[in-house]
Amino acid sequence: MPRQSLPPADEQAARFARQREADRTATTEDYVELIADLLREEGEARAVDLARRIGVSQATVTATIGRLQRDGLVETKPYRGLFLTEAGTALAAEAKARHDLMVRFLIAVGLDPETAEQDAEGLEHHASDKALAAFARFLGERGA
Repeated sequence: MPRQSLPPADEQAARFARQREADRTATTEDYVELIADLLREEGEARAVDLARRIGVSQATVTATIGRLQRDGLVETKPYRGLFLTEAGTALAAEAKARHDLMVRFLIAVGLDPETAEQDAEGLEHHASDKALAAFARFLGERGA
């Protein structure tokens, strides 16, 4: 395979910037998606549940929830846990849809469901809208 030359510096910098932004938004998306899942499945979302399921400390969850509140995505109610705002609910739905699409695509190209779920956790945040649209088209052609 012939060696490819480096892209122009500004083009490469834009690629790296996009990936850094995806890294920053991944935590936000993971938190709101998990809060929505907990509310749907268990009727409540508590910080202790997030810490246990994400695998971080309670202090990390508290700091992240504070940021999500400032961003207008999460509300807390004394003695009642965490709730999503309208914006948080919309973001959670978008994140869940991307995740589900990524899982279906990975299974369609031959991964087992467990590996597809694991890999989708990172890939869903980094795939461009163009890539996601291509995955959806691929699945549509496959009848999925």
